[in-house]
Amino acid sequence: RSLADRILAETRYEFSEFMSDKTYASAAEIPEGTRVHFGSEYIGWYYVNGVINMAMIDLGEYLNDEKYTDHCVNQVYFGMNNYKEFEKRFREGVNPGRCPYRRIFRMRELDDCGSMGASAIEAYHKKPSDELRDYFDRVADHILNKQDRLDDKTLVRGGPHQMTLWADDLYMSVPFLVRMGKLTGDNKYFDDAVLQALNFNKYLWNEDKGLYYHCYYSDLNRNGVAHWGRCNGWVMMANVHLLNMLPADHPKREEVRRNLEKHILGVAKYQNGKGLWHQLLDKNDSYEESSCTSMFTYCTARAVNEGWIHKSYATIALAGWEGLKANMITLDGQLKRVCIGTGIRDDMVFYYNRPARQNETHGMG
Repeated sequence: RSLADRILAETRYEFSEFMSDKTYASAAEIPEGTRVHFGSEYIGWYYVNGVINMAMIDLGEYLNDEKYTDHCVNQVYFGMNNYKEFEKRFREGVNPGRCPYRRIFRMRELDDCGSMGASAIEAYHKKPSDELRDYFDRVADHILNKQDRLDDKTLVRGGPHQMTLWADDLYMSVPFLVRMGKLTGDNKYFDDAVLQALNFNKYLWNEDKGLYYHCYYSDLNRNGVAHWGRCNGWVMMANVHLLNMLPADHPKREEVRRNLEKHILGVAKYQNGKGLWHQLLDKNDSYEESSCTSMFTYCTARAVNEGWIHKSYATIALAGWEGLKANMITLDGQLKRVCIGTGIRDDMVFYYNRPARQNETHGMG
């Protein structure tokens, strides 16, 4: 709650001029040719904002406190109310590539739209509108019909190699797909979500380590080098979202559950004596990292509470939570040691040396 309250206190619905203290309450107020950025990192349209929004929805419903659920609704609708002005200026060539909200109208990769699309569906349940429905219908079209895929329909990106499978992208697709399935009742969304979960496991799972690789290069037919903490967290979170919403009678549900169970038991082997996990899960000389620790803690607790795994494994989550409280979360709502945004590289030094910062948005949700 202290983390969430600090997010609310720091959320400002405005735009700020570059190299200036001047702010604008809406895009329409910004003079032509003026470069601006988001006045608060919590109003952006990045995948981390989608993660935060969905966390706020969960927290608000758990605590029966609308100020948290309202954050998601207000954040999404501020974007809806302002993006068209930026789109118009982008089309006219003003600050190409730097327009706030460009991810709404220039979808290229899954992290442009999947997580925020999922949170837009959550906002739609609280406050429906035709404009919002149109937005996540466009997200659905992008994921189903436009995003790059392998021949077996596995979602991939254009880099760093052509047709690279990123572990991160299971989260950037599945939470949206299952919400669309639940909203529309169309099984094609559930089936695609399950296909992604099973195919990602096929390409990325390391049976010997009990962990997922960060990537698979389809052109080289090989995995990357790293068992990065947060990408394993994204995979685990995606499978939890999938099981949360997948119909009980789906023929592949048990296979998804087994994959989640083996992943939880796999990462459990690398939890250290403080209850924390490391930036590189199998390298205890890498730093302790809070975002992956949070995700493994949450997913294990959820799996135990839902009866997806044996209740004895609750101790994994309890130790993780105690470790977070003792080492990573301050009483005034600061979150320590969050790895910044991380791409893919073929050397371990890159992952070892990614900066870890306090209150980095990649960990707040």
